[in-house]
Amino acid sequence: MSRHPEVKWAQRVDKVYITVQLPDAKDVKVNLESDGIFTFSATAGAEKNLYELKMDLYDKVNVEGSKINTGVRSIFCMVEKVEKVWWKKLLRGDEKTPHYVKVDWDKWVDEDDDGPGDFDLGGMDFSNFGGMEGDGMDDDLDDSDDEEQEAEKTDHAKKAGDVQKTEEAASEAKVDTGPST
Repeated sequence: MSRHPEVKWAQRVDKVYITVQLPDAKDVKVNLESDGIFTFSATAGAEKNLYELKMDLYDKVNVEGSKINTGVRSIFCMVEKVEKVWWKKLLRGDEKTPHYVKVDWDKWVDEDDDGPGDFDLGGMDFSNFGGMEGDGMDDDLDDSDDEEQEAEKTDHAKKAGDVQKTEEAASEAKVDTGPST
């Protein structure tokens, strides 16, 4: 029996971003049809469990303009919409969205804020759709550099404040009030 991987999605007026989160996926196959049928299969884990997914996307898509990048921890798909309109939801139909499909708030932009250049793909190397096996992209993004820089700035500001207080205390101690009587 197959399992469902976790799927995150976000959209722009002209495209949908679908991220299948499946670390160390092997034998990755992704297929996209122009009527919006998105299928995925791969094996993962020590037991080489089979993960499969079939989603009926909200509207038609441009297969030629869509791209995929298979990474170490996830499979990132940029699906181009045929009509440049904001979708009400990811999947067609009235059924409730499956529990394994979630909004990707890191990539989400409100319809009012959508404009060109809002999302930087960071130079990802994409291949075309159709049963690809990627050479790997480590999307284990590490924000520690930014955090370290912020910590250093805070540290420097604190030290500068301590030096200023020490200098003020020293100058107050040097004030000569004259001989005491």
